[in-house]
Amino acid sequence: MREELKRMLKVDILEIEYEGDKVIVYVPKDQVKMAVGSGGSAVRAAELVLGKKIEIRGR
Repeated sequence: MREELKRMLKVDILEIEYEGDKVIVYVPKDQVKMAVGSGGSAVRAAELVLGKKIEIRGR
């Protein structure tokens, strides 16, 4: 899943946590906007592909 997320979101993945049916993805703070995408489009697309809710957090 890590490599899929990295490819889809086009950012460095620092850590991934699983919380029930939600995936929390930690990325460098300066890459949060890129990971989320314009209007959340990148995250929504990744959610559709993976079938899980994704939350992006900066570190």
